[in-house]
Amino acid sequence: MAQKRVVTTFAVSAVKDLEAIRNWYIDQQVPEVGEKLLREIVIQVGKLADFPKSGRIVPEFGIVNLREVIFPPFRIVYRLDKNRIRIVRIWRSERLLKLP
Repeated sequence: MAQKRVVTTFAVSAVKDLEAIRNWYIDQQVPEVGEKLLREIVIQVGKLADFPKSGRIVPEFGIVNLREVIFPPFRIVYRLDKNRIRIVRIWRSERLLKLP
């Protein structure tokens, strides 16, 4: 029996993070670097649909369904539910996460 594929969605906060990343590279006058990085982040996110538990549990919280993939220099933070992955933040890896 085939395994049911997990659906991946982006929270508004993650979309804003991606926009901020893109804008930073535009401000640095290297927009092509930003675009390449965004494509690579999307590829990393795409892998989660097949391997949803591949990310580690976010150490600041220890919550089983709050995980992250480290893609230097970023942390791709996601919430894992039964059949859904919700990308919640994409932050520089040196930043510590805080609950709202």
